[in-house]
Amino acid sequence: MVSGPSGSGKGTVCQGLFKELANLQLSISATTRKPRGQEQDGVDYYFLNREQFEAMIAGNQLLEWADVYGNYYGTPQKPVLEALSRGVDVVLEIDVQGALHVKSRYPDSVLVFLLPPSRAELARRLKNRGTDSSVDIEQRMQWAEKEIKEIPRYDYLLINDDLAETVQRLCAIVIAERCRPRLFDIDLLLHNY
Repeated sequence: MVSGPSGSGKGTVCQGLFKELANLQLSISATTRKPRGQEQDGVDYYFLNREQFEAMIAGNQLLEWADVYGNYYGTPQKPVLEALSRGVDVVLEIDVQGALHVKSRYPDSVLVFLLPPSRAELARRLKNRGTDSSVDIEQRMQWAEKEIKEIPRYDYLLINDDLAETVQRLCAIVIAERCRPRLFDIDLLLHNY
């Protein structure tokens, strides 16, 4: 799972990861927030109204969900579990609260925290997105401080000051995690050895 403050570059870094490595699937989150710019339903997010989202909560159809900045965000469970059953690594680009919840349910999942090099850079990125009011930006900056306090609960921390380097480091993490012995069928390995 890749998480970090709004404006940390999660989407851009994950796009780079998918260009570099195969056998990955991005989990598409559901949200009640309005689409930004060119975002498309079913591609960038599943855009739902509150009633639809609450029905998914009631039906236990989400791996995790949270109320973030007054909107619901969550990860539909079915596509993630289907991809994992096919041996595909699933990348969840989610907020800190959601990542920690999934980790509590699935302890073998891997958490990567992405952070800009400074508070000033985070503020600059949020402002340059052009999608948030100054009040929204200040709220996101305050929320970022709370999220940063959760870094010790993560497996990895990446400072996103150089996009290409950050993508390569994330690729290295995925490659290393794929080599963990817990992922192998030891009996099959011994049989073929």
